[in-house]
Amino acid sequence: MDAGLKRELEAKVYAGERLTREDGVALYDSDDLAWLGRLAHHRRTERNGDRVMFNVNRHLNLTNVCSASCAYCSFQRKPGEKDAYTMRIDEAVRKAKEMEDEQLTELHIVNGLHPTLPWRYYPKVLRELKAALPNVKLKAFTATEVQWFEKISGLPADAILDELMDAGLESLTGGGAEIFDWEVRQHIVDHACHWEDWSRIHRLAHGKGMRTPSTMLYGHIEEPRHRVDHVLRLRELQDETGGFMVFIPLRYQHDFVDSADGKVRNRIQARTTMASPAESLKTFAVSRLLFDNVPHVKCFWVMHGLSVAQLSLNFGVDDLDGSVVEYKITHDADSYGTPNTMHRDDLLHLIWDAGFRPVERNTRYEVVREYDPAPSLAQRRSEPQQVWA
Repeated sequence: MDAGLKRELEAKVYAGERLTREDGVALYDSDDLAWLGRLAHHRRTERNGDRVMFNVNRHLNLTNVCSASCAYCSFQRKPGEKDAYTMRIDEAVRKAKEMEDEQLTELHIVNGLHPTLPWRYYPKVLRELKAALPNVKLKAFTATEVQWFEKISGLPADAILDELMDAGLESLTGGGAEIFDWEVRQHIVDHACHWEDWSRIHRLAHGKGMRTPSTMLYGHIEEPRHRVDHVLRLRELQDETGGFMVFIPLRYQHDFVDSADGKVRNRIQARTTMASPAESLKTFAVSRLLFDNVPHVKCFWVMHGLSVAQLSLNFGVDDLDGSVVEYKITHDADSYGTPNTMHRDDLLHLIWDAGFRPVERNTRYEVVREYDPAPSLAQRRSEPQQVWA
């Protein structure tokens, strides 16, 4: 990067000025990762200090049967396939209650677009989950799923959201976003929910008082300019509604040969390479610098690994998601060694080991409990430390 442009961008960041589309592309062009990290960490520290948020949650995928066949997706199955499944409501409740003793605060529910499940199944399952776990917040369904519910029910999203909220819905999830730019999207997505509908549904949710996450799937066939465009669309919507609590860059995953049926379902992996750790850290940093009106940036450790998750805390990230438990969507794709579950103590030590102060939160990013600051370097050197691989 030209030294003058570098000084200009740094001055804008330290002055708190909003960065432009051209600035975002220039930041991605920089190969000075330490410099990018310093700028993003400045922005992150100004907003969130040394705090790193997490929650105790469980991911629950009610069905992997899906009418869509997105090019990158290894989770979806068609009706009749050997490992296709759909949970009965009592089964979903039983799985959710398995973590009750760990003071679970959130259920995160995402599913395939099931071609024959009736609309009534979805509010009913939320009601049963809420009755079984009344103190647990329900974060459920992508905007893509809500649009699917419109199709199968004949109801508008406004009425659908009202009924889901009456059944206990606290927040939508941020999925279905992938990359909004049609130049890329037309090659990776096989469902009908694109920017216009995704933004419409989140705008409706925000208008009803929901606070939702936003996401971006990166590291496949997109270019940095597409990532910048994606973030700026979200930033403009956030200017309008103020309803996004967190931005989550999600690392695209390659498939492996599924032991159950021997199929590789990812149709673009032959022409793609997954994002390297350095590219992931750059994406976190640039996202934090561009998305100046969202409070938090999250590293979903399942998709990035624990070491990159720790490093990301110096590149703009201040949230590490939670305990997760059985995240099938990428664990059905990768075999890279991230665990299924991180317990509360695991997350505390992961954050302390990186030199930050853990803060347990709920779905709306309200503080549940603040923990002690990280021990000093001298204290950590005085005894053997766990290594996070």
